[in-house]
Amino acid sequence: MIPVLRTERLLLEPYVPEDEEAFTALFQDPRVSRWMGDGPVPEEDDRALFGRIFTKVYARGLFPVWAVRRDGLLVGHAEIKPTEQVGGHEIVYALAPAAWGAGLGTEVAETLVAYGFDTLGLPEVHATVAEENTASLVLLGRIGFEHVRDITEEDGGTTRVLTRRP
Repeated sequence: MIPVLRTERLLLEPYVPEDEEAFTALFQDPRVSRWMGDGPVPEEDDRALFGRIFTKVYARGLFPVWAVRRDGLLVGHAEIKPTEQVGGHEIVYALAPAAWGAGLGTEVAETLVAYGFDTLGLPEVHATVAEENTASLVLLGRIGFEHVRDITEEDGGTTRVLTRRP
């Protein structure tokens, strides 16, 4: 069961089927998708991803995935999941551009880190960020993440691996 998490201004709760349009819009926005996974994908891929949250992730209890809401509206996505790429748990979050610049990313990231340490009992939490995503690198650095190594991607790009310990 995915717990509901609250911050000063946000509610992180499990997705419901009615979130599909807002989820798809978030992931289809090129300002957001350029930093997610391998970048922009066809709309049907994002719809399939949304479906897998229910049929695979939630159904099998694989890891927590949340809809991020502010004043009842879906403004983002958050998760903390085990990943072989970093050899531990990684936080993943995205906010709609309308929510940028208000400190909400910091709230989400801090909440995910606290969940990792306090609820999951992790010794460290990781994040992977494209080298060009300076806003996320600055945010994560400000809340205590440290750069530990780089990964050279197949397309020649660089992904920074960041780690935070309690």
